[in-house]
Amino acid sequence: MITIEGLQNAGRLSSLQDAFLAEGAVQCGFCIPGMVMAAHALLAENPRPTETDVREGLSGNLCRCAGYQRIVAAVLTAARGATGGR
Repeated sequence: MITIEGLQNAGRLSSLQDAFLAEGAVQCGFCIPGMVMAAHALLAENPRPTETDVREGLSGNLCRCAGYQRIVAAVLTAARGATGGR
């Protein structure tokens, strides 16, 4: 089993975690661990998801701030491997 803390490598955030920061998808932080872990599972199963795939993959998690657009963008950014060099 992996936790959100286990996604980092040698003290550096994973590219998925970096994408959440780069896209400003962290807002209040209440849902972020669940969103990141759902996204991690999605990308492990489907490394090139469509926006619809991402929305379906995250559908079991609720965002209290309604930051879904940025969260979806972060997952798509991670899938593209374009996190702005972070």
